[in-house]
Amino acid sequence: MYIEQIYTGCLAQASYYIESEGEAIVIDPIRDYQSYISMAAERGAKIKFVFETHAHADFVSGHIDLAKAAGIPIVYGPEADTAFEAHIAKDGEVFEIGKIKIIAIHTPGHTPESTCYLLKDEQGKDHAIFTGDTLFIGDVGRPDLFDGKFTREEMCTRLYHSLNTKIKTLADDVIVYPAHGAGSSCGKNLGPERQSTIGIQKATNYALKDQSLENFIAEVTDGIQPPPMYFAKNASLNKSGYSSFDEVMNTGMKALSVKEFEAAITSDAIIIDSRKPADFENGFVAGSINIGLDGQYAIWAATLLDLKRPVLLVCEAGKEQESVLRLTRTGFDHILGYLSGGYEAWKEAGKDIDMVISIEPDELLMDAKFEKDIQIIDVRKPGEWDSGHMPQAQHFSLQDLESKIDNLDKEKPYYIHCAGGYRSMIASSIFKQHGYVNVRNVYGGYAKIKEAEKEMAQ
Repeated sequence: MYIEQIYTGCLAQASYYIESEGEAIVIDPIRDYQSYISMAAERGAKIKFVFETHAHADFVSGHIDLAKAAGIPIVYGPEADTAFEAHIAKDGEVFEIGKIKIIAIHTPGHTPESTCYLLKDEQGKDHAIFTGDTLFIGDVGRPDLFDGKFTREEMCTRLYHSLNTKIKTLADDVIVYPAHGAGSSCGKNLGPERQSTIGIQKATNYALKDQSLENFIAEVTDGIQPPPMYFAKNASLNKSGYSSFDEVMNTGMKALSVKEFEAAITSDAIIIDSRKPADFENGFVAGSINIGLDGQYAIWAATLLDLKRPVLLVCEAGKEQESVLRLTRTGFDHILGYLSGGYEAWKEAGKDIDMVISIEPDELLMDAKFEKDIQIIDVRKPGEWDSGHMPQAQHFSLQDLESKIDNLDKEKPYYIHCAGGYRSMIASSIFKQHGYVNVRNVYGGYAKIKEAEKEMAQ
């Protein structure tokens, strides 16, 4: 028996390759499906099934392309509703893979069709459970992605019963393999660990403690933030089908001359600059939004931008393929290509450019002390803001910035910070795109601001 977790950091997502006696399955594959086929080929195995724990909302799964390429069925749990052919497993249905068995355990709550897959080893012992978004390390899946079929309270009730009657009844030594880790928006407080055990989760996970249904609902829903807008679109793509990954990549990898790139901008295209913030601030194609590859690039792109609009890319040399590939994972199917020669080619051609001024935290603190009219914009998440913030700051969570930014006074100076600097440059580029001129990005974010406050107080 062989189990490999394939973790994709920018999505905080885990897929799984499981093999026994030359037969293999894949659980929750990401969109770039070829890696699973290559893995099986290298190991001399044949993929027999692709299992989906549910219709994912935070990324586009590779189930359709993988099933087509490998000639295998897609397996969903009960209550799944797909526009393509799929095997809808019964609760408790057994799938034999070499000398091991995979048992479908219907665990509705995160979504109606949410299903965990229990692996029994060669001796018939419960070895591991692949919990999808039903059970995370330290958390459970959010119960509000109900698509109008159920209320949040009804989904909480279903999740409560799934956890208490099907998950907590497993032996303490059963390994827990979730579909997501820290950073995912599919839960509210996921831990950093990539795996755990049933026993550890029963002892440490707030959602698995002995409690009434009423208390469970209150705890699971407390502090949960609205899901990103792209979740509904991704869930729909995963249930109804999507463009071929290979076709999207072929189009997206088109190198565009400065003239072609400029012509494409007029087609309502979004310009994403995937370079590091430190490179972006020194000069960029006017109107670009900086979402650097070093962070949760694809998640923030999908959270902030319209998936239906065409995309143009400005990339660091050698990072073009990664920039296109990672966008496809969250549902960007209309990538027109990238600027050949990057920003330097645009600059040398004498085209419109812009810059972002960045300052150190001590300069922010001095300006805040002596200048009355500065506007400090904190773009962190609500929980980060609640844990501490500058008294003069306004809270505009990055996810909500687009809906609020046009109500601000463009004549005033804006100082923008996040926790560490990645999100504040995204926000600064959005301010610039909306016509704000007096914009300053604060290096190091709130963490460095606190350090600077201590130093100035000494």
